Amino acid sequence: MKKLIILFFILSVNNGFTQSRKKILETTKEIIQGNWNRFFEMLSIPNDGYDSPNIEKNIQWCEKTFSNLGFKLERVKAKSTSPSMPNHPLLIGNKFLSENLKTVLIYFHMDGQPVDPSKWNQKDPFVPILTENINGEWKEIDRNKILYKPNPDWRIFGRSTSDDKGPPMMLVNALEVLNKLNIQPKFNIKLIIDFQEEMGSPTIVDAVSKFKEKLKSDYLLIIDGPRHPSNKPTLTFGARGISRITLTSYGPIKPQHSGHFGNYAPNPAMNLSKILSSMKDYSGRVIIPGFYDGIFISDKIKTILDAVPDDENEIKKDLLISTPDLVGNNYQEAIQYPSLNIRGLKSGWVGKEVRTIVPSTAIAEIDVRLVKESNPNRLLKLIKDHIINEGAYVIENREPTIEERLSQNNIIRFDSKVSYLAYRTEIDSPIGKWASSALKKAFQEDPVKKRTSGGSIPISPFVTTLNVPALTYPSVNKDNNQHSPNENIRVGNFIDGTIGMVYLLLENP
Repeated sequence: MKKLIILFFILSVNNGFTQSRKKILETTKEIIQGNWNRFFEMLSIPNDGYDSPNIEKNIQWCEKTFSNLGFKLERVKAKSTSPSMPNHPLLIGNKFLSENLKTVLIYFHMDGQPVDPSKWNQKDPFVPILTENINGEWKEIDRNKILYKPNPDWRIFGRSTSDDKGPPMMLVNALEVLNKLNIQPKFNIKLIIDFQEEMGSPTIVDAVSKFKEKLKSDYLLIIDGPRHPSNKPTLTFGARGISRITLTSYGPIKPQHSGHFGNYAPNPAMNLSKILSSMKDYSGRVIIPGFYDGIFISDKIKTILDAVPDDENEIKKDLLISTPDLVGNNYQEAIQYPSLNIRGLKSGWVGKEVRTIVPSTAIAEIDVRLVKESNPNRLLKLIKDHIINEGAYVIENREPTIEERLSQNNIIRFDSKVSYLAYRTEIDSPIGKWASSALKKAFQEDPVKKRTSGGSIPISPFVTTLNVPALTYPSVNKDNNQHSPNENIRVGNFIDGTIGMVYLLLENP
């Protein structure tokens, strides 16, 4: 009899949990269905950071939406590291529930990359369309279909669907789910909303320092980025930082006829190419001495990296490459090291505009992705010293004088900037356990736990100034074309992302 009572108790508890979960999922579905048009409205507000009138509309949308959800919102201004850019305010929000609860600061951005409508498969990237994959092509279908029975494999195409308006809309949905269920979040919530992230977040460093007390929290949660390519629930515990270098090589004062001056006027593209090619070997490793110093992949770290379910053959197939750079033994190892990437080259003209000239300049745009062990200023100096050792005459942040042009060979202008540093949180830390537990309840499986992501987000100022642990909840589909034409979000990822957000709000940190 005693065993039967115990069994009945266990079944009752389990059944109660099942019913509770069922109610949560039903309510989430109901809220999402009622909010599709709000999401389309949100996406329809252009959000290029240089478009100040429309950025103001995005700010107002956030103010109205989160005020209605019980947040006290404040516009704050901070000093910009880029005076030539617009200086938009940031929004700080506060939903205080109890002194007995911990506080989670949530970061997201509302600005997006610029668009070239001619490259998109729709008339206006800021008029979102619903699509279905028909015979391998995404075809537009009636947008109202999503209001009735959404197919998880449908896609919504439009700028910032994934990067980054999708995730904050998931947060809005999740907060409304809790309101509908008459349940309070298990922690106080603060928001920091950035309207210039795609411009390098030029005001974040000053804002975090200036408003340190307003932002004081126990945890920092970033809602941005794609899931693991397997599309399993994912948590990311770090991100690489980023710095940039612009190298300019000088030839004749203006382009010259290559028949008359080829073999006589030094070609800046040739000179710059030699310098660039001297930085790496044929396996893709940086050969500047000391570039990888301080990086050590221990057995413990290797176990963490190997637990990420990457398919190396599938990655190579997606990229259409035969052999990856040999910086690490696999993809996860590769992004634990700093990188040196040529992101753009310019000299003369090509294609239909090609001309038989010796160019006057050659320009290389370089990004250096940083890891936690990297000192960015040290790396930039290593690169500059290497260029000098290659025989270049290096000047910084200015054009060469007439005297220098007449007396120096192989002049290289070196412009550099550190945008933001890397950050990393331990996977078995309290914040990691909190988020992992929430997602396991949401999806009935352990999330993929990535030690770091390859991308960069402006989070290090929060970690260093506020002394707060941080992690990222990525939710969108990996193949979302972020920063590119035809950006999109998979409907199933939007739904799952909202479910995960609901359970994060319901988990006691």
